[in-house]
Amino acid sequence: MDTDTLAPPETEKRRQILDGAREVFLAAGFDGASMGAIAKAAGVSKGTLYVYFDSKEALFEALTLEEKRGLAENLFRLDHGDSDVPAVLRRLGLSLLDAMVRPDHVAAVRMVIGASDKFPRFGRAFYEAGPVQGRARLRAYLDAQVAAGRLRPMDSDLAARHFLDLCAATTMRRLLFAVGDPPTQAERDYWVGEAVRVFLAGYGAEE
Repeated sequence: MDTDTLAPPETEKRRQILDGAREVFLAAGFDGASMGAIAKAAGVSKGTLYVYFDSKEALFEALTLEEKRGLAENLFRLDHGDSDVPAVLRRLGLSLLDAMVRPDHVAAVRMVIGASDKFPRFGRAFYEAGPVQGRARLRAYLDAQVAAGRLRPMDSDLAARHFLDLCAATTMRRLLFAVGDPPTQAERDYWVGEAVRVFLAGYGAEE
């Protein structure tokens, strides 16, 4: 039965459609998904679906943008006034790893990579909404710490890349290729601790 009978507010209806689209895209991939299957999973008619999204491409792009933007906004909430740089970096690194190793996140990254060959803008949008935004927020935090004398002068954009890559290098590529199990909490604690140590060895304020 189509749930349009009790029409929810527009924002709720859009959320309903995106949730259904996520389910279908993750299960079937971009090429295997159809607007009919998405409408069924979302509990709406195809007519209603096309009111909100005029094509499968538009729906996929909206979904990937929202997913990565939300991740960046939730993970990279950095207090520029927090003087405990090691603790801030450790919290960020652990939160980042916790999010990255989730099966749904790994599946979403694979899905976007698979679609990007045919639609390069999907990969670009995914990258700009997530990694680029997250790196910009970390860069702003690092700039504030340099200004306060807690870190040495640096190319803060490159330094932000270094830290994020230090955290991700141990696990993300392996998970994308389905090699082994997700890391344990003890492994994540150790890897992030080492990432913070190496980062501060390179960028910590000189004594």
